[in-house]
Amino acid sequence: MNNSKLDHIRHSLSHILAMAVLKKFPDAKLGIGPTIDNGFYYDFLLPDKLSEEDLPELEKSMRQIIGQKIDFKKSVLSRAEALKKVSANKQNFKEELINDLPENEEISFYESDDFTDLCAGPHVENSSEINTESFKLTHLAGAYWRGDDTRDMLTRIYGVAFNNKNELAEHLKMLEEAKLRDHRKLGKELDLFTFSDMIGGGLPVWLPHGTVLRDELEKLAKETEFQCGYERVSTPVISKEALFLKSGHLPHYKESMYAPMDIDGEDYYIKPMNCPFHHVVFQSKMRSYRELPLRLAEYGLCHRYEKSGELQGLMRVRSMCMNDAHIYVRPDQVKEEIKQVIQMHQYYYNLFGIDKVSFRLSKHDPADLGGKYVNMPQEWADNEQILREVLTEMKVDFFEAENEASFYGPKIDVQIFSAIGKEYTIGTVQLDFAQPQKFELKYTDETGKEVMPYCIHRAPLSVHERFIAFLIEHFGANFPLWLSPVQVRINSVADKHSEFCQNLGQELKKHFIRVQVDLSAETVGNKIRKSAKEKIPYTLVIGDKEMASDKLAVRVRGQEKLWEVSKDDFIRNISENIKQRKLEL
Repeated sequence: MNNSKLDHIRHSLSHILAMAVLKKFPDAKLGIGPTIDNGFYYDFLLPDKLSEEDLPELEKSMRQIIGQKIDFKKSVLSRAEALKKVSANKQNFKEELINDLPENEEISFYESDDFTDLCAGPHVENSSEINTESFKLTHLAGAYWRGDDTRDMLTRIYGVAFNNKNELAEHLKMLEEAKLRDHRKLGKELDLFTFSDMIGGGLPVWLPHGTVLRDELEKLAKETEFQCGYERVSTPVISKEALFLKSGHLPHYKESMYAPMDIDGEDYYIKPMNCPFHHVVFQSKMRSYRELPLRLAEYGLCHRYEKSGELQGLMRVRSMCMNDAHIYVRPDQVKEEIKQVIQMHQYYYNLFGIDKVSFRLSKHDPADLGGKYVNMPQEWADNEQILREVLTEMKVDFFEAENEASFYGPKIDVQIFSAIGKEYTIGTVQLDFAQPQKFELKYTDETGKEVMPYCIHRAPLSVHERFIAFLIEHFGANFPLWLSPVQVRINSVADKHSEFCQNLGQELKKHFIRVQVDLSAETVGNKIRKSAKEKIPYTLVIGDKEMASDKLAVRVRGQEKLWEVSKDDFIRNISENIKQRKLEL
């Protein structure tokens, strides 16, 4: 079965789901029911509550409908006829959708048995084409109508569908594993981060263990960037309105910025991104062509307004710290510098054991120049071609996407996949030809002539919040040793072993090993189980035998056996593991 046929099946299942819901709730109002990766969903405004316990009943009803071998028939109506049709059924959401369609847009409906829905299609011809054992309703969610948190909150019912029951079973197994790895669940269990209503939604508070993850990622990036010739800068968290007017962010990005603050009669905005500040750094003195490429890096704290309905743990936040840098280059340096940035991406992904990566060339929409995108058509064409050539020459897997660029230039977006196949949009490489012009950035070339540089925006480790969410789920919080918040836990067998444990802990700390000492009165078995639950890489058990020798009893995470190793060898081996940032223990 080809993918287009599977898409038709998934789309048809969303209609059959709506039919089942209307049987249970005849007065339900219909939203939209598109296909998505691996399945479909449909949004409803329901007259009564629906819980996930009701999903098996809806599935049963859907299978009964499929068994009736109903046809899916398309009809095209005029705008007046379409409005009359949905108005008669009191479907006000559909009426709004029709009114918002462009004047010359075809308005089509699909009829199946006694159900008719506004829909562009396509669908299967008959429900007999759908395997009743290859789909499942998975969960519910709340969704504001048209993503607007001032509108009705609808009930969204999600489903998955595949070619056969074996593919479905494999996917459901992956979903169960994903639940166990959910960064929100593990973040709470392992004391990594928290949120507080007193502070506000989307504003994570990093706890000590989570702060270790942030610090280690920042340390990794700083060391890597130092070796690659980056210079670090630090800029304020607020700025006058004039900076964002000059950069173009206020006209193009205002909805994602926090409201201004009046300070001494002038509007100030909290920083949503670092790039305008870095342009000011470049502008602080006249630059020579000999200084380029100039690579400016900063772990700047940024804040962006996200609608409350779109916040999702660490994946979508309002407060973020970016692995940000801006590289100012001569025209002849552009391609090579972008290649080096992509190689940095690949280095990081290899370090974390990310073996499935794809690149997206995000382009502009020529019809929206002067609106969503700066009106510089030739520059758009030239720079999209530069990125295309870089990706082609590097022989990386990539695809092109229309209308996905930044307002000031095209970009390469990086998609990575976790150990269980879950996809994340992480890094980005943007080629900016507009802001250097807006800021009148110049350098003198070898003839003394003033020339405008290109600017490359890059963030290989993305927003730290999002990347840490990925790492939690990718590793299931079984982090490599160098990244683990607690690397070694020392457990005493009895009170008489306490002083030895404390001294050993201090010795490990002198080697910058993150260690905890458990002197509680719990049994050794309970202490070991606690270490396993908290995913501690190495657990030491100290009793009479260990105190009387230089040997340590070591339990490695994921193993039942206690290993005997000399203290010096243990310290030397794990120190080397940490230094090399090895993936395995």
